[in-house]
Amino acid sequence: MAGIAGAYAAVPAISGQSPEAAAAGAGAPATAVKLTAHRNVMANHAVTLHGRVVPSGRREVLIRVGGSKLRTRTAEDGSFNARWRGGRAGVYTARARVAENRAVRSHRVRINVYRSAAASYYGPGLYGGGLACGGTLTPSKMGVANKTLPCGAKVTLRYHGNTVTVPVIDRGPYSGNREYDLTAATKAKLGFPSTGTVLSTR
Repeated sequence: MAGIAGAYAAVPAISGQSPEAAAAGAGAPATAVKLTAHRNVMANHAVTLHGRVVPSGRREVLIRVGGSKLRTRTAEDGSFNARWRGGRAGVYTARARVAENRAVRSHRVRINVYRSAAASYYGPGLYGGGLACGGTLTPSKMGVANKTLPCGAKVTLRYHGNTVTVPVIDRGPYSGNREYDLTAATKAKLGFPSTGTVLSTR
């Protein structure tokens, strides 16, 4: 089964801020909020979102993610965290704001929630042929075949730490219980073997 490793960037420290400056800033209006999270998580697993408000001090922070609104409070140093459970596979966006000032918002953070899906690959012997969604299959064509997803729908796939986002370009596979047929170029990008299990956001 394909593994999953979260890509995570730590919240930067507020460099050059002395304890005295932190204490002085405790009552000052918030000017910025940063938010980070593990970018990759399995469906029905919790992910921790971390952040920091500048200047430091205790404040209420609201985080919107996946249709949910989380409330948390910062510690004295301005740091905060909250947990969110991604129920269904999909691509979600998280964003934090300071309750006292709606204009102080973080950048959007993308969270990929995956499920396992059986997959194979196709291409050799079929190059030059037409695709169900239009166009021609070539060795460099990126995409997947799927029986039900709309043509052009974007799917993020992950395999052993490698991630790629590709469109649905064809119909299939029509053998076994596999859900996706990867083109040779998609297979190579992921480091995927001939058949196996990938992680999918759809």
